[in-house]
Formats: sequence, C-alpha cells, structure tokens
Amino acid sequence: MKKITRLLLATTGLLMAMVGHAEEPKKGISEHRIPAVKLINTANNHSAFVKGSIPSLAKLSSENLYFSNTFEEWQKGVHPAPKKQYVVTLKGRLKFKVSDGSTFIIEPGTVLLAADTAGEGHSWDIIDGKEWVRVYIPVGDDDHFIADK
Repeated sequence: MKKITRLLLATTGLLMAMVGHAEEPKKGISEHRIPAVKLINTANNHSAFVKGSIPSLAKLSSENLYFSNTFEEWQKGVHPAPKKQYVVTLKGRLKFKVSDGSTFIIEPGTVLLAADTAGEGHSWDIIDGKEWVRVYIPVGDDDHFIADK
C-alpha cells in the first residue's frame, strides 16, 4: 500500500510539474507582429500618426535602400517624408512630433513608416545620446502596415 501511495504521489507531482512547464501552442507566422508607427497626411495636408504593426517575415519589394548616421540640414526641422519608406532604427531613441503637437517615441524594436509625403510634415529630436543609426527602405503601396484597433 505504501508503494502505491508513493507511486501516486510521484505521478501527481510529475504531472503537475509537466503542466507548469508546458509550452503554449505555437501561433501561425501571420500572428507574429513587429510594432510600428505610420506617419500619414490628413485631409488638410497636416501630418498625423497611427500606431500599429507589420507582420513578421513580410516580404517587401524595395529598391535603393540605404543606411545613414548623418543628417542633412532639411531633416533637422519640420519636413515631409521625401518618399514613402520604412525607417528602421538600429541605434538611438527619438521623439517624433506631428502637426497637432502629438508625439511618439521611436527606438530599436519599433519601426517607422514615413508616409506623410505632402504638406508640412513632422519633426524629431534625439532624446538619448547624439547618434541615430538607421536604414531607409523605400516601399510601394503594399506596405503591410496594420493599424491597431
């Protein structure tokens, strides 16, 4: 009887340990997302932003991507995006500001989709350090951005 009781207790302990360490079922690739913020133009050509995400492993068509860690003079003030493009921050933390004064933070791990190509545009300031290392990836109409609900 003692052996059966010990066996039952051991089995119960093992089952409880297994349940505690069980993995959740893997989700489909389409459910994995990367945080993103999209700069847009409003109807009156002001700049605004929408928070959302892009699917992990989404295939984007792009030409002429480039890396940068410098700034041109026109980038230092309020400006529209020169073309629709993803801006992937590799190093740096920035505060972006749009027409109505609203702000958001971009840092490694959050992708910027600059699509405010008309009107007054946006501005930004580096808030940690002095360096912003980034890659620009021009995109077409199918940018894969999904706005939060």
